Amino acid sequence: MNFEGKSSKILEEAVNQFSILPGIGKKTALRFSLFLLKKEITDIQNFTETILKLKTDLKFCKICHNISDEEICPICKDNKRNKQIICVVENINDVLAIESTMQYKGLYHVLGGIISPMDGISPSDLNISSLIARIDNEKISEIIFALPTTMEGDTTNYYISRKILNPNITLTILARGIAVGNELQYTDEITLGQSILYRKPFAK
Repeated sequence: MNFEGKSSKILEEAVNQFSILPGIGKKTALRFSLFLLKKEITDIQNFTETILKLKTDLKFCKICHNISDEEICPICKDNKRNKQIICVVENINDVLAIESTMQYKGLYHVLGGIISPMDGISPSDLNISSLIARIDNEKISEIIFALPTTMEGDTTNYYISRKILNPNITLTILARGIAVGNELQYTDEITLGQSILYRKPFAK
């Protein structure tokens, strides 16, 4: 979509900014821009201030690396959660997906990715050392591997399992109701919930 000589440069820049979002093409970006143009100035100010706060005020939990408004996220703070179980996930989307099932009452640990030599992602690039520190320093009874069912996900599971030296910690993995290669965020809540409830032992 070419705006040159046909419209406002300010509108063109707004479209360009919206189109950097994943899955947003120029036509959708134009629709967003024109929609905002019709809104009141206070609505626009609230919108832009909220987006800015995502970057300036949002924090990552210093325990599990989940997003949080404070240094420790509400899940880690919640005394009703089972503090002896940690579910290891790839990213924040996975936390949201599992929480939406309302079937899991333990804690999380967000790795921030998975081991992928092809993409230049090594164990040192992920939040693995802090996970091992939690396992060593807290009374953990079970680690649930909830990483993607891909070669990279399996490699990450195996790497972490070899780092866990305490033989009394049970290692489990989600039941394979989730199709191979699927990401948790795209799995329906019922399937994901059952995969958590009927998780099975992880074989090193």
